[in-house]
Amino acid sequence: MLEEVPRRFAEQRGAIVHYTILDNQIYRRSLGKYTDFKMFSDEMLQSLARKVLLPDVEFYINVGDWPVEHRKVNETPGPLPMISWCGSTDSRDIILPTYDITHSTLETLRGVTNDLLSIQGHTGPPWDNKTEQAFFRGRDSREERLQLVRMSKKYPDLLDAGITGYFFFREMEKQLGKAPLVGFFDFFKYKYQVNVDGTVAAYRFPYLLLGDSLVLKQSSSYYEHFYSALKSGKHYIPIKRSLGDLIEKIRWAKDNDEEVKKIAKEGQALARELLQPHRLYCYYYKVFQTYAKRQTSRPEVRDKMELVPQPDDTTICKCHIKKKSKDEL
Repeated sequence: MLEEVPRRFAEQRGAIVHYTILDNQIYRRSLGKYTDFKMFSDEMLQSLARKVLLPDVEFYINVGDWPVEHRKVNETPGPLPMISWCGSTDSRDIILPTYDITHSTLETLRGVTNDLLSIQGHTGPPWDNKTEQAFFRGRDSREERLQLVRMSKKYPDLLDAGITGYFFFREMEKQLGKAPLVGFFDFFKYKYQVNVDGTVAAYRFPYLLLGDSLVLKQSSSYYEHFYSALKSGKHYIPIKRSLGDLIEKIRWAKDNDEEVKKIAKEGQALARELLQPHRLYCYYYKVFQTYAKRQTSRPEVRDKMELVPQPDDTTICKCHIKKKSKDEL
């Protein structure tokens, strides 16, 4: 594994980080040039180590978007225990909460910016006062998102969709137009939210569930760590991968308002339960605890690994510093 992981993944993708935790100290080495997102895994591991005694363990985290281990269980040798932020039905990666949810959890505890909990206080007007349209804003990271804009032009009374930034399909900007950015809290002025994949699973999905709107979720092979707890038709309404039934589903939602309202509330309640900070910390801890129990070799601080030091006390807590009562967070 020590030789195969760098050869198979780091040399090709350059987004692998090798960690060792010994005596609750965190060490790592980056394998490749696309590892900037290690700041999220660093910070969560540091935060965990300040709260619990982590097991001695050595592992690889893929900090890229796509899952990387596609070797089948019945192949010889079998799949490597790669840790990623997003899974898929054709991969075998071990899935942790996404870097976005990880960052949000850490920010929740700091209380200084938008996070998963802040959504709960900004869910828009009451259900009966929301606009009866489906809504989408986002980048052009998947062709189906462009299709949403075309559908919006054809059915403006049912769907308000726009692309806010072009990168993958720049040639389409002139034809489809560029929509202005909309604050995320303003999404929830609309009764129905369309969730379409980006490069992988759309990481806005948990935020949309936490709002007070119905989520229309595109069928996808990608998943995040909590998807297995969700039930189609109970917590969200599924739509085809092709989006071919989206308009039909929006019309159905308009005709079945009480049922749709109930589904929205069910999704919101489950997301609030699953995405609490303590639940995410426990998930991380249990993954590393289970991994350590199954690890056959003794974890070591390998060549070129560096210590990831804990921040000093002044950056962890500034409780002793007097602040004005009207300071903005």
